[in-house]
Amino acid sequence: MSDILLSHGYLIGEDAHERKVMKPYPPLGLLSLSAYLKSVGFNVAVCDPTFGTRDALLARIDRREAPVLGLYTNLTTRGSILSLVERAKAAGWIVVLGGPESAGYPDEYMEHGADVIVFGEGELTVAELLPALARHGTDRLHEVAGIAFKDDAGRVVRTEARAKLRDLDALPWPDREAIDTGAYVECWRTHHGTGSLNLITARGCPYRCRWCSHAVFGYHHARRSPTDVAAEVAHILERWSPDQLWYADDVFSISPRWLSSFAGVMQERGLRVPFECITRADRVDESVVDAMRRLGCFRVWLGSESGSQRVLDAMERGVTVEQVREATRAFQNAGIEVGMFLMWGYPGERAEDIEATIEHVKRTAPNVFLTTVAYPMKGTPYFGDVESAIRKADRWADSTDRDNAILGRHSRRYYASATRRLKYEVEREILRRERPGALFARARATLGSLTGRVGMTLRDHEVEV
Repeated sequence: MSDILLSHGYLIGEDAHERKVMKPYPPLGLLSLSAYLKSVGFNVAVCDPTFGTRDALLARIDRREAPVLGLYTNLTTRGSILSLVERAKAAGWIVVLGGPESAGYPDEYMEHGADVIVFGEGELTVAELLPALARHGTDRLHEVAGIAFKDDAGRVVRTEARAKLRDLDALPWPDREAIDTGAYVECWRTHHGTGSLNLITARGCPYRCRWCSHAVFGYHHARRSPTDVAAEVAHILERWSPDQLWYADDVFSISPRWLSSFAGVMQERGLRVPFECITRADRVDESVVDAMRRLGCFRVWLGSESGSQRVLDAMERGVTVEQVREATRAFQNAGIEVGMFLMWGYPGERAEDIEATIEHVKRTAPNVFLTTVAYPMKGTPYFGDVESAIRKADRWADSTDRDNAILGRHSRRYYASATRRLKYEVEREILRRERPGALFARARATLGSLTGRVGMTLRDHEVEV
């Protein structure tokens, strides 16, 4: 019997949106935890249900192949996780949850049957927790830092926080052999012609954007050495042969010096792999662009969020609109595509801020952009700012933080019209610059823009209630 079974609640077969996109990645957090626990002597099993069925996942839980079930929780899997917790408790498991979602709602998850909530990085905590559970059961775990549990009187106890890891090179690489990693590569290759895998070079983000969750790593930032990352890249290429990589860091170019060193190490090893990543516009200079180009970057994602500096300042982004434009130009001039994240509906946003965002995207001309409506996640400063105005779903268990309405804010239909208008105004601008003779296409884009503008006007007085 294993000491612990690690799993999560995401199944691509239950995600209609992702079945259209088909760009899944392996669960690195669970695989990192598995690798560490194995390295210190535990017998670990991993169940990755991403490509499987719920019946198969429940059947595995029913078999109870270990005393402890560890589940990773995130924003989108609340209902799925709760159903797994219920089934696991009926089968006699001790249930341990980790990840940002359960960190925000420890009391609620324990009310629904979870025994222990792990806060922050899981490696050292779970390695101490498993022997403590074997010795004391689930209600005398005071000695284990970084958890919440219920004591023998039924009171929720939260132990002292655990210090963040600093030497990431001391950790083993994620336990990719524990799952069918090749299935992810082939999924990408089948649907996009290019196989892809993910890895991280760092943990955590020191920036303090008010809407961003820091539930796992706090504001601590730690980075692996360039040589360790390059060695992992070489291993991934040799073992699974992906065509490209996704560096899943919060801010890939946070250290231009590290990035330049990494590019040098990769070049020495003869490694140049197409990849994409996320970074911040204020962490981009000539050396960053050059290093990214040498490494093989084909697309970088920037969190532009708004074209209004007033809104960016309210978010405490620490980035200017002009920095986003300069970074976009610099990357595109180097042959690197730019993806842009945009956010509607942040508190205080006015009609003129939406106009500024539309003009900003038209002027900046990213290769692709994605929009979302701001949603407050539990534990963020943004959540605290608007908590009194949040209309929560009737049943916490059947919702997510994305479902919470903010009373008095424009309706989702209003922002859908804004996105439509943005899409077609940008398309029209691109046609004007690059295909001035494409009259029919320009007319179609003009109509789309007009439809979005009219939709915003008609829904200007629609608010969330």
